[in-house]
Amino acid sequence: MSEIAPKRIGEFLRIIFVRLWQESAGLPVGEILAYIPKATLLSDYESGVSPSTHTPRYEKAIRMATAPYVNAGWMVKSRGRWLLTEEGKRACKSFPTADAFYSEAARIYEEWQECRSILALITEEAEEKAWEQIRSYLQEMRPYEFQLLVGDLLTAMGYHTAWSAPPHKERGFINFVVYADSLGLSLPRIKVHVLHSGQAVLFEGLKAFISVLGDGEAGIFISSGGFTANVMEQAQSQKNFQVTLVDLENFFDMWVEYYEKLSHAARQRFPLKPIYFLAPPE
Repeated sequence: MSEIAPKRIGEFLRIIFVRLWQESAGLPVGEILAYIPKATLLSDYESGVSPSTHTPRYEKAIRMATAPYVNAGWMVKSRGRWLLTEEGKRACKSFPTADAFYSEAARIYEEWQECRSILALITEEAEEKAWEQIRSYLQEMRPYEFQLLVGDLLTAMGYHTAWSAPPHKERGFINFVVYADSLGLSLPRIKVHVLHSGQAVLFEGLKAFISVLGDGEAGIFISSGGFTANVMEQAQSQKNFQVTLVDLENFFDMWVEYYEKLSHAARQRFPLKPIYFLAPPE
């Protein structure tokens, strides 16, 4: 196990919690870990590489120390992103001073450290690295290439495409018009907007998409850059129109779910291969 002192690990955790406090959607783990050397001076030992995981010792210590907080519901780790929950924020307020937070961090860490398996650490890092590779692969696609993937997925899901935007159509809020049946007789008619950029969709973007939906129509808004928390709340509160938001993680999950139903050409455009790891005990 790590030889970094519990109090020092508490300092790392405090830095992370403060950094995540205002980030409702969380941050990529790579960005969080890269922030630590900027926020505090690391010793040669802390920045040195751990022989067991081939990563800096401070990173290993942080990954191991955050697990109890995940189990306690203070943090959430998903698809290579870490975020602080409301319960975590309330818990932080219970330890207003740095010393109090360090003491609690040390208590939780020492209590849990004895049962921590190195397998869990290896699996966690593997999952994060795999998702980072997948995310980069998708985000580096050209907009029309990503649109093709969306069309592939819609077909695999059983939708019938009545119209799709041509390659040269770079503007507009409709990329697909689809139906649940082959004759286009079923309602609602579904309009699909595909936005492929690195920026999260703001409320103005959602409002513009809703403006092109007519009576008896539903909308699917797919954004590789995700959506702001305000946009997600607004979409859920819509009463006149049914709008479904799909971010990159949702898209990937559906791609995996319908992978066996995808065409050969679709699998060539975005190929996946399952790899198995020895899982740590629950």
